[in-house]
Amino acid sequence: MDLAGLAAAAGRKGLDLVGTGDFTHPAWLDELRAALRPDGDGVYRFDGARFLVTGEVCVIWRQDGRGRRVHLLLMLPSFDDAERVRRALSVRGNLAADGRPMLGMSAVDLCDLVWTEAPETLIVPAHAWTPWYAVFGAKSGFDDLEACFGGYAARIPAIETGLSSDPPMNRRVSGLDRLALISNSDAHSPEKLGREATVFDLPELSYLAIAEAIRTRDGLVGTVEFHPEHGKYHSDGHRACNVSMSPREAMAIDNACPVCGKPLTVGVLHRIEKLADRSEADAASRTEPYRSVVPLDQLIAQALDVGPGTKTVARLLDRLIERFGGELGILLDRPLDELAADCPDRIVEAIGKARAGEVLIVPGYDGVYGRVEIPLD
Repeated sequence: MDLAGLAAAAGRKGLDLVGTGDFTHPAWLDELRAALRPDGDGVYRFDGARFLVTGEVCVIWRQDGRGRRVHLLLMLPSFDDAERVRRALSVRGNLAADGRPMLGMSAVDLCDLVWTEAPETLIVPAHAWTPWYAVFGAKSGFDDLEACFGGYAARIPAIETGLSSDPPMNRRVSGLDRLALISNSDAHSPEKLGREATVFDLPELSYLAIAEAIRTRDGLVGTVEFHPEHGKYHSDGHRACNVSMSPREAMAIDNACPVCGKPLTVGVLHRIEKLADRSEADAASRTEPYRSVVPLDQLIAQALDVGPGTKTVARLLDRLIERFGGELGILLDRPLDELAADCPDRIVEAIGKARAGEVLIVPGYDGVYGRVEIPLD
């Protein structure tokens, strides 16, 4: 996950813009400033890839008698802004200990500090529904933005859907109507870069253009999404006992594991069901454009009946990317007859069915990713 690795992965995935991540870490910020070169207003370049200065922080505090833990994404206009924010945050936690620092402060305090130092910074709740560290998470989150951000709630322009939810799920909650929905990789390795993405159509690529599109939704075309059931916190469950169930089943037994009696981890779907004030049909009519994908290495592995980490998959993945360009283009846009010219028939069939949503998924739960299957002839 160094700059060379991120730049190479961006090219393979077909991404035009990547977040640097971890700007609060002093050594990483120094490396970024030394290696990245300006390429427009607030955009930087390295080895053919373009970057925006970003980071994720975890704020921890007590409110209303409960411990609160919320992850927040920060997008900044420049390295000078990033340095001022980093210095101000350094008195609230050990920024050198982790790329995503844990800070002893509330979300309101974080907003106050960041916007004092860099008023144009975007602050967005990360993976907004996941149980443990999210603004709406079951374990330590809230039922609405106002409870978390107080008087700053109106300045929060968007939320990340996260891997375990998609736009139609979010639009079941009318309190989120004013917010844009964005999706990002949340990558912990270069291979996972681009597993979700936000799509823009802008006259120029700049920080201000990105920020304005998120704030107004003008130029924010849509998102590329994981199938939410594929995410590892979609359903309720208890990993230690191999127990997974729907919200209705979990509520019927008071959210207790039927094997050991310990509390279930309440998943994203359960939280949305609890806060929803719209039907699924009503929400679907209000949903912005999005497209769901299954990672290409998984499609290849299923089509060839081999493991996704095998050399066979890696070689074929490399060949397809070299022949047809970035992975997202192959998954979403390349005509199937064009792919068929240099791709095994079963892989072309798998890509076509994935595009059509013809997938079978055993939902993920309590930190276990869902299992996706493409029914092939």
